[in-house]
Amino acid sequence: MAKNLVIVESPTKAKSIGKMLGSNYKVRATVGHLRDLPKSKFGVDIKNNFEPEYIKVRGKAKTINELKKEAEKADKVYLATDPDREGEAISWHLEYLLGLDPNEKNRVEFHEITKDNVKNAIKNPRTIDQNLVDAQQARRVMDRIVGYEISPILWKRVKSGLSAGRVQSVALMLIVDKQKEIDAFVPEEYWTITADHEIDKLKFVSEFYGSTSKKMKISNEAGAKKVLDKADKNNFKVVEIKKSKKSRKPPKPYTTSTLQQDASNKLGYSTKFTMQLAQQLFEGIELGYDGSVGLISYMRTDATRISQEIVKESLSYI
Repeated sequence: MAKNLVIVESPTKAKSIGKMLGSNYKVRATVGHLRDLPKSKFGVDIKNNFEPEYIKVRGKAKTINELKKEAEKADKVYLATDPDREGEAISWHLEYLLGLDPNEKNRVEFHEITKDNVKNAIKNPRTIDQNLVDAQQARRVMDRIVGYEISPILWKRVKSGLSAGRVQSVALMLIVDKQKEIDAFVPEEYWTITADHEIDKLKFVSEFYGSTSKKMKISNEAGAKKVLDKADKNNFKVVEIKKSKKSRKPPKPYTTSTLQQDASNKLGYSTKFTMQLAQQLFEGIELGYDGSVGLISYMRTDATRISQEIVKESLSYI
C-alpha cells in the first residue's frame, strides 16, 4: 500500500506524476477548488476586516470525502497544487479540510513535470505561504465586492445579465479615457520628402531633414514645394558615413502575457485555446518510450527564469 499521498489539481498531471514517483506514492486530483465563497449571497463580512465566508463547492463532496479517506491512510500528505496564488489557496483549503497541521512542511511545487524536478520537489517541502494565500483571498474578495455591488447598477441602467469585474471595469475605464483623448486630438498636417539614390549600383533612400544646424518641419504642400524648388536635384553629396555595431539579445522566455500575445498575433489563437494547449504541454505529453513528460515550465508566470535542468541539458547537447 502507498505510504504517501500527493494531491494535485489535474487528473492528467496526477497520472504523469504518479508514474514518476512510483508505488510508494498515491497521486490524487482535486479538479479545481474545493471551497469557495457562496454564490447565493455576498459571502464577505465587510465590517469584520472583509472576512470571507467559505463553503464547500457544490458537487465536490465525493472528492473531499475520498481525499479525507486517502489522507487518513497515508503516513505523509503532500499538497502539490499549482505553483501560483490559486494553487496556494487550494492547498490552504485542503490543509483545513483534511485537518493537517499548518506548521508541518507538506507543500511542494512542481514548476516542471519532469522526473528530476518532481523528485527534488518532494524532497524539499515547505509550509503554506500565507502571503500567497492572502493575495488570492484579496483578489477573490475584490471580485465579489465589485461584481455584487456594480453589476446590479448595470442591470438597471444598461442591460440585464451584464457583469462588472475587478479587472474589466478598470480596463473599460482606461479604454473610455483613451477614446476621450483620441476624440479631443486636433490633427496636424505634415509632409515628408524622400529621394531615391544610386551610387555604383548601391541603392538607398534619403529623407529631407532640414538645414545643417536644425530640423525643419514641413506642414503643408506649399512648404514642400518651396524645399523642392531650392533643392539641386542633380547634385546630391554624401558628406558623412557613420558605422556602428549593435548587439541583439535573444528574446526572453515567454511569460503568460507574451505567450498569449504571440499566439494571437502569429497564429490567431484565442487566449483560452492558448492556455489549454499550454496546460497540456505542462502536464505532460506521451512521448512513447519516455511515457508522459512535461514539455514546458508552469505557464502562469511573470518570471523569465530558465530551468537549470534544461540549461544543463542544452549545454551538454550543444
